[in-house]
Amino acid sequence: MPISTISSIEELRQTLAIERASDRTIALVPTMGALHAGHLALVAAAREQADVVVVSIFVNPTQFGDKCDLDAYPRTLEDDLAKLHEHGVEYVFAPSTEEIYPHGKTEITVQAGMAASRFEGRSRPGHFDGVLTVVSKLLNIVEPDFACFGEKDAQQLHLVARLVADLDFATEIVPVATERDSDGLALSSRNARIDPARRKHALAIPRALVAASRSADLGVEPMLAAAQGVMQSDSKVKLDYLVAVDPETFRPVDENHSGAVRVLIAGVVDGVRLIDNTLISIP
Repeated sequence: MPISTISSIEELRQTLAIERASDRTIALVPTMGALHAGHLALVAAAREQADVVVVSIFVNPTQFGDKCDLDAYPRTLEDDLAKLHEHGVEYVFAPSTEEIYPHGKTEITVQAGMAASRFEGRSRPGHFDGVLTVVSKLLNIVEPDFACFGEKDAQQLHLVARLVADLDFATEIVPVATERDSDGLALSSRNARIDPARRKHALAIPRALVAASRSADLGVEPMLAAAQGVMQSDSKVKLDYLVAVDPETFRPVDENHSGAVRVLIAGVVDGVRLIDNTLISIP
């Protein structure tokens, strides 16, 4: 079946209404394009969940605080469509900015709350408000039974799950494990912006998470100290944050915490900001 690319909200709604009339379930994979193996893992997860897979490709301007960052984001639609066709995706929703925001930035937006003011939210003010606003729009447009989000963007995943729960969206959020390159670096569209000669410095980030995992038996502070030591060993990496949070609340845990924690890390390599995380159990 050839892939169907749709740019109109109304056309997509009419098309998906026909699918629902045949009792077919629908899964959504929201993306900004520049697809890599991490996105395709989301597509595979969506295929396991539903009869019909919709992939949205939309570079959302309201989640970028820096216009230069927005302008630099890669747009590779033809290549993306070829990859999605190989993976049997039925529909690609690729709207223009004017289709999603016909009157410019919406007057009514979703405020992501206190959990969005930390970590990524502190470094990128307003970012999660933009993310949750566009996710709300996509969920209302597509009305999927399932929506797949990657665990690499752990804070985003947490906030999207809270959005769906708090505002009663009839969509099940499906978390999908982080995909990594053979050297351990988490897949990201931003990786392509790192000078290949400097990529080795970015590997300090996944190595720090491995060090944290290996030191978990010692407790929260020694675990974070082990990760910090790895980051400090490479002067070419600028650490933004390194923290252990409760996976349910996304609040930092105290030094006496036991049980599950998610260790979050962000750093800048060759001018490119990278994030990663891992789930660890502290005895």
